[in-house]
Order: sequence, then structure tokens, then C-alpha cells
Amino acid sequence: MLQGISNKTLYNVGLSYKKADVTTRGNFSISKEDQKTLLETAKRRGIKEIYVLSTCNRTELFGLADHPFQLIDLICKFSKGTVEDFIKVAHINKNNQAINHLFRIATGLESQILGDYEIVGQLKEAYYLAKELNTLNVYLERIFNLALQASKEVKNTTDLSSGTTTVSYAAIQYIKDNVSDFSDKKIVLYGLGDIGKNTAKNIVEYFQHNNITIVNRTFEKAADFASKHQLNVASHTELKSIINETDILIVATSATQPTITEESIANHKELLILDLAIPRNVQPSLGEQTGITLIDVDELSKETDKTIEKRKQQIPIAENIIAKYLKELEEWFAFRRLTPALNSLKKSLENIQHEVIEHHQKKYDSFNAEHAELVTQQIVNRITAQFARHLKDENTQVNKSIEMMQKVFNFQEETINAENN
Repeated sequence: MLQGISNKTLYNVGLSYKKADVTTRGNFSISKEDQKTLLETAKRRGIKEIYVLSTCNRTELFGLADHPFQLIDLICKFSKGTVEDFIKVAHINKNNQAINHLFRIATGLESQILGDYEIVGQLKEAYYLAKELNTLNVYLERIFNLALQASKEVKNTTDLSSGTTTVSYAAIQYIKDNVSDFSDKKIVLYGLGDIGKNTAKNIVEYFQHNNITIVNRTFEKAADFASKHQLNVASHTELKSIINETDILIVATSATQPTITEESIANHKELLILDLAIPRNVQPSLGEQTGITLIDVDELSKETDKTIEKRKQQIPIAENIIAKYLKELEEWFAFRRLTPALNSLKKSLENIQHEVIEHHQKKYDSFNAEHAELVTQQIVNRITAQFARHLKDENTQVNKSIEMMQKVFNFQEETINAENN
């Protein structure tokens, strides 16, 4: 696809969650400030078309270079990683493989959670930074734009991103599917770690704010969060009495032993308990009490597993969408390759046109040069258009055709290359 549009190769070098563990990914992470410096350094080294993507799940460079090691060296220079460690977990793609990889990233096919579109925002940040530092050429911009268009179509026309993929959201989905009049139920969320916060934000979308109470061992943390999201708050000392007034208890504490025990709940209390913690933070025997339904992470994970299986069925559809945009990109590249040759052809024809008109002006006093130029220009345009159709024909041997045009109309390949670059 890229052949003939640049004297350099498009490389994608990087690492991701597929081969690199979280520690290794952390070592190769590149800060926002260092990403800027990396791009500026690349330009000084003669790598003028490049962008960098660094997230918690991947660090990757896409750039036009003579050799992939030029990009690998940049990653290692601006991270804490070494070349030796990078090689163990790295992937290297070039030209069409690199382009296809970018499209798969943009459409969520390469996300750690299949269909996760958080990466799209991160891709856009990479694009804007490269744009700001002038490290994108017309080809990389086109690749980027079509990848984002493919991403949008996959998101809007497939179910690749639908359903439950996190425990915090699976808890909400379980309530919606299994509790009648769920929006009117009183809920207590106990614990405000990462899972607790994410769960609270999901709860807010589906439940009445005045029915949600936040409890945390550190009251100030709970009060601050509740204030920002217009929720109720209670102190840790009130937990037992609050539980006995609620319908649903969500436990998202991060203790190493149960924080909710049989002593926490009155006998025969009708209560749904969702334990989102690992290890369990709710005493398992509570699930045996009359009126109590206890759901743990393993049960909720079945919801996420079902979602991933459903999403996998959407992969062929997403890949067909990618193929459509890759074909559009290939056609655009083909046109870009032909344009310099066609421009040179047109220029040669116009030189002949002007020579002939000038000759007739000198030879015939009554010669209407203006009219002749108008008519012959139409002929030049039609000949050029005819050659364009010929070069776009699938059966045309483009290189041989351009070579023939060069010989017949006496324009040089150097002119084409100069315009191409």
C-alpha cells in the first residue's frame, strides 16, 4: 500500500499487555513531557514523520524511518527500559502491517478488554501532539483519520463495545436484571477504593440520588465524594443501623478479611449483598441466612464472560469495516502515487501547446491565440484525464505506463519524486 510514496518505511514498534507484564509496561511508559521531547529529538535525527502512543496497556511509536531500531532507540531513551528488555516483549510491524495494527487499536480489537474504546481518546491525544509539533505528513494524517472513521463506524454499527466488562458495572447490571423496581431501592455502598468509586458513578446513572448512602472508614473521604455527586453519607459507626434500613448493600472494601459479618446484620433481614472484593469482604455464611442473597465476584464475572463471548462474535463484522477503510486508503495512496506523473504529463503537454500557439502567432497575423489556447487546453485536459483512467485501471502495469509516458513526453522521474516528497 505504501510502496512508492516515500523513500522510507512506515514502522510500528512497541509493546503491550499481550507480552509485557504491568511492571515491564511501567518501565517503558513515556510521560507527556517526554513524549514531546521524543518527537523533537526524532526530528533532529531526521525522523520527521512520527507519533507516540503511551498508555497503561501499551507504548508504541509509528514513524517513517530507515530502520526500526531508530524508533526502538527513541523508546528506550525516553523511558526506563532497556533495549534488551524491549526486544523480549516487543512487536515490530511495517507498512501495511503497521497500518492494519493502528486500525485494530482504534476499533478496540487490540484493547485488553475487547471493544474498550478508551484508547480512542488516547489516540486522538497522540495525533494532536504530533500535529502540534509538526511530525505528521499528509500520509500519516490520512491513515489516522481513516482509522478514527473506522473506529466510529464499528462503535455505532456493531455490538463490539456493548454489555458488561467490569465487576463494578456487572454489579449494577445484576441489580437491574434481578431486582424489581430497582431504581426505588435504598442502597448502601461500603468502601471507596477504585472499584467503589467506579461502582458509585455507575449507580448514580440508574438510581435515585437520595436513595444512595456512602460509607467509608475515613469519613472525610466519603463526605467529599458524596458532596461532589450529591449523595448521602454516613459515618462508619452508623454502618450497622444503616444496613438494617437498606435494601441493597454493595461492599467494595479492600480488607484482607471480612468487613461485613453476621453481627453486622439483623436476623431475617431482606437484603441483597454484592461483594466486589478479592479476597471476600463479606462473611460467606451470610448467604445461608433466610432473606439474604449474597453475590460474589465469581458470580458477577459470569456476566462479564458472557459479554466478552458476545463481543467476540462481532469481530468479523469489525474486521470487514476495517477492510473497507483500508481499501479506501489504498485507493487514496494509488491516486497520490499517480498525481505527480499526471501533473508532469500535463505540464509537458502544456509546453507543447504553448510552443505550437507561439509558432502560429508568429506565422499568421490573423491567428486567434486566445481562442486556440482555450480549445487546446481542453484537449490537454482530456488527454490527461484519459491517462488517469488508464493508470487507475486494474489491469494497467502502472510503472511501465509511467515509464512510457516519460519517454514519449520527455519529463523526468526526478520531477515526479520531487513532487512526491
